[in-house]
Amino acid sequence: MENMLFWLIFFTFGWTIIDGSELEQEFMWPLRKIPRVVSERTFHLTSPTFEADAKMVLKRVCGIECQKELPAPSLSELEDSLSYETVFENGTRTLTRVKVQGLVLEPTQNITTKGASVRRKRQVYGTDSRFSILDKRFLTNFPFNTAVKLSTGCSGILISPNHVLTAAHCVHDGKDYIKGSKKLRVGLLKMRNKGGGKKRRDSKKSRREVNGGDQREGGKENLKERTKARRRRKESARGQRVAEGRPSFQWTRVKNTHIPKGWATGGRADAALDYDYALLELKRAHKKKYMELGISPTIKKLPGGMIHFSGFDHDRADQLVYRFCSVSDESSDLLYQYCDAESGSTGSGVYLRLKEPDKKNWKRKIIAVYSGHQWVDVHGVQKDYNVAVRITPLKYAQICLWIHGNDANCTYG
Repeated sequence: MENMLFWLIFFTFGWTIIDGSELEQEFMWPLRKIPRVVSERTFHLTSPTFEADAKMVLKRVCGIECQKELPAPSLSELEDSLSYETVFENGTRTLTRVKVQGLVLEPTQNITTKGASVRRKRQVYGTDSRFSILDKRFLTNFPFNTAVKLSTGCSGILISPNHVLTAAHCVHDGKDYIKGSKKLRVGLLKMRNKGGGKKRRDSKKSRREVNGGDQREGGKENLKERTKARRRRKESARGQRVAEGRPSFQWTRVKNTHIPKGWATGGRADAALDYDYALLELKRAHKKKYMELGISPTIKKLPGGMIHFSGFDHDRADQLVYRFCSVSDESSDLLYQYCDAESGSTGSGVYLRLKEPDKKNWKRKIIAVYSGHQWVDVHGVQKDYNVAVRITPLKYAQICLWIHGNDANCTYG
């Protein structure tokens, strides 16, 4: 019954928008030409110290009304923010300057859909509406299999066979890379083998000892039996965790990390929440189905005004947690909402399901990165939201450049 209720809620928003061609046209992925972000020059930087503490909340965030009072960024300012740092697994670091081509500068458009009341600091608002994905059949199938866990405690999402999108603050505090990010690893959801794990390396050796051992091996045999008993207890505990909905992970090292300069300021300025996203390149490619990038539509183009994301909230003991909610407000770069979420889910990919142009099928795409709980300055008053960083055409072009190494495959999005 719980599964039936869950999937009924999950797909309701996809079913309710299929009535009528006008609605289908309205809730469709836009096909637009993307500005080009082109690498211009790369500089070598000193290696980071990797000594920063993980920081989830910024000291001050310019809210929607605050942003309305700011002038639109110039082309040079945009190019500076979209330039990026790359840190490699050996600890070396580079800075790549970029040029933006084909961009038509428009006045900043910030939209307020509702007035938000002042709330107490929390990340779960009222009744907790999150769903723990406990069935392993769902855990390892699309779209839930695209969620990953970072060794620094955040979440992320697979966007190619080699890449994970996450929040920049999961690896960098704006001034330096955080502790643990030098040997960053990504955990991919997996099914545990029926036997309880990998084949033991010492199995052949154990058989040789049994067949060819002499009386002097009695002590070693007792030790071997105790070792086997410990292994059986561990495997039983692992099986219990899977049965309880705690996923198993295949951990993979990160080859390099890209962070926009708008976030990695090196302390010269405050990190901008608009640029709280990062791309991780995996050392080893995976074979799972991943979720493609999309460009964030306005609230009016969201089916039911809803967004969806899944992550590994710290208060759910390593369970994969799914949620959906309506967006309260938006700016040019941020989505303000009250999705129930706890620390650990930051870095999750926020996605939608819309109809593809000139096709009958509907497709999920990532349109934002969940940044977490933030206090936002609204007319001098601090209000709290759960905030996601929107994938704008420029950010789409930048992330596409990071994935492909050039802008040849980034013309339309």
